[in-house]
Amino acid sequence: MRIDLHTHSTASDGTDTPAGLVRAAAAAGLDVVALTDHDTVAGHAEAAGALPEGLTLVPGAELSCRLDGVSLHMLAYLFDPAEPELARERELVRDDRVPRAKGMVARLRELGVPITWERVAEIAGDGSVGRPHIASAMVELGVVDTVSDAFTSEWIADDGRAYVEKHELDPFTAIRLIKGAGGVAVFAHPLAVKRGQCVPESAIADLAAAGLDGIEVDHMDHDAATRDRLRGLARDLGLLATGSSDYHGTRKTCRLGEHTTDPDVYAEIAARGSGAAPISA
Repeated sequence: MRIDLHTHSTASDGTDTPAGLVRAAAAAGLDVVALTDHDTVAGHAEAAGALPEGLTLVPGAELSCRLDGVSLHMLAYLFDPAEPELARERELVRDDRVPRAKGMVARLRELGVPITWERVAEIAGDGSVGRPHIASAMVELGVVDTVSDAFTSEWIADDGRAYVEKHELDPFTAIRLIKGAGGVAVFAHPLAVKRGQCVPESAIADLAAAGLDGIEVDHMDHDAATRDRLRGLARDLGLLATGSSDYHGTRKTCRLGEHTTDPDVYAEIAARGSGAAPISA
């Protein structure tokens, strides 16, 4: 089985529609794909309705969190999307995305970048607006060569000149809410240092003690040594070790199925999730 547990659609900051994403996943030879748009489940119904035969969809989301000033992302799988407390927190994060993005556009303009909110909103479309949409506008203007090049201290990285904070969950609260909604919690790309500051390993241990189910090990932003280190940490802490592409369509260079999750690990995630079930065509 080929299993990719981290992808994004136009419901957040990917470039494939949810329907297009599941079709692309099947074409890429995947057996299982998780749709984990940022702080939203808006793409789940469309993806489920378009599932090609032989492909299983894992409903999920990637939740925005912050711990001691450090931004981090928590992948939530198989939770009840109607559970009110978690739904309310997702809404708070989404509602804060527009003023935050407008604030970053304003700061970029102060720095001499001729970016407009209208163009960023057009790029985002019906999706949950975020930094990748701003970065795409910067690429169009020739300010940076790639979306990734915008995520530096010069521009919109966490410590960047144009960065603006948004409402983000405490990760311990996120774990509690995910588990309370019957879901499974996996720390996304925990040591992706190229994205900015990461939480220390001691914090991962604390999150594990609070109920964290797993950590994303095999990811494009982890080199081989980092993956080995994280695999050992997962073993020591009794955490599941996942792998995935973090696919965003044409917005990033990663391919569907570039990294995958072991079938036994996926089976354990499916067994632990009680708020929703994997969906098969």
